[in-house]
Amino acid sequence: MTGAVDNTVNTLDVTMAVVVGGLFTIGFHLMLQRSLMRIVLGFILLGHGTNMLLLVAGGTPGLPPVLEGRPVDPAEPADPLPQAMALTSIIITFGLTAFLMALAYRSWRLSGSDEVRDDVEDRRIDIALQRAGADEVTGPPGEPAGARPGDGPGPGDAPDHRDDDTAPPDHRDDDETAPGDHR
Repeated sequence: MTGAVDNTVNTLDVTMAVVVGGLFTIGFHLMLQRSLMRIVLGFILLGHGTNMLLLVAGGTPGLPPVLEGRPVDPAEPADPLPQAMALTSIIITFGLTAFLMALAYRSWRLSGSDEVRDDVEDRRIDIALQRAGADEVTGPPGEPAGARPGDGPGPGDAPDHRDDDTAPPDHRDDDETAPGDHR
């Protein structure tokens, strides 16, 4: 039987698929955490999962690449592309991991913790968008419906005074310096 293809699933292939799926699952779960070290560890696991996926995509070890119906010749070399892609992925993952570790260390040195905080400016923008959405529906008194606040100064416009609950929190250390003042 020349040209017959064995379509049975190899136990190694199933095991590798489960391992790759597990690495991606745990990696994504860790990247969704708020701790910078968990984010870095999740990125490392995603890198390892990508390397394993590239090697699994190369086919069963020791077999030549797809030969388009020709009989298999054991003297033909295997496809080197998956190994080259995995090596490239290892180098890229190592460089990005070093960069992320440096960022995590700098953040820890400046803030004293490795937890990612909510961005105060994002909260301000969200509150402003919510207020703008409410103003578009109801409209401030004396303006036609649908007028957008901030389109330009009009007669009688007063400066926007914020409530105390929207003011940004003061993140000063014991020595009265803000996180970015330690330069």
